[in-house]
Amino acid sequence: MILFIREMMMNIERGMHLLLVSNSTLYGSGYLDHAEREIRDFLGGVRALLFVPYALKDRSGYAARARERLGRMGYGVASVHEAADPRQAVESAEAVFTGGGNTFRLLKALYDFDLLDAIHRRVQAGMPYMGASAGSNVACPTIRTTNDMPIVEPPSLRALGLVPFQINPHYVDPDLNSKGMAETREERLLQFLEENETPVVGLREGAMLRVEGGVATLKGVSDARIFRRGQPPYELQPGSRVEF
Repeated sequence: MILFIREMMMNIERGMHLLLVSNSTLYGSGYLDHAEREIRDFLGGVRALLFVPYALKDRSGYAARARERLGRMGYGVASVHEAADPRQAVESAEAVFTGGGNTFRLLKALYDFDLLDAIHRRVQAGMPYMGASAGSNVACPTIRTTNDMPIVEPPSLRALGLVPFQINPHYVDPDLNSKGMAETREERLLQFLEENETPVVGLREGAMLRVEGGVATLKGVSDARIFRRGQPPYELQPGSRVEF
């Protein structure tokens, strides 16, 4: 595992381009509305994206939603589930956008269609990668910090490994007025760190991570909560670098 994390650190230093969004819809706005400005800036001269809809069962409906929304922003969208050869679709893509939904279902499909290595190689070579929710989870070394129920069983929990830390999308703070006795999100992430060394970025809704030139920066309108083994969790404000 230590060697794997060192490899992740080397990968992020190779100038990959990532936009990892906590949520695709923010309360009071429409699909991707809160992230539109950042998406446009991130994609730059890219004109077409390959959408990965595997996190939802209705892949065609999901692809149509992404195609309509991103089309209004001026981007062409092809869906990998419509491709005769999904791996070739990844190889020829300008950029990849992996949508949210159930992370276990998404990861299983990436294994089923043998796409993990193909996406990893293309992103290492400089292809922009954008993820939302589950799509951000699979950019991490594993999906062990997802909030989702394991409705299917992928061959492994190991994911794309594009960043050297875990993400917990939709991170929520403890409700101090709640009379419920269930574990809080913070408690669950601290339990993760009892068994794992990899740091965790708790991305609240409205937050996103931009990775450029080996630097990960918090973007959006919300703070993030950072979890490291043996240290108290702490807050990170938008505009700050994520450093481990």
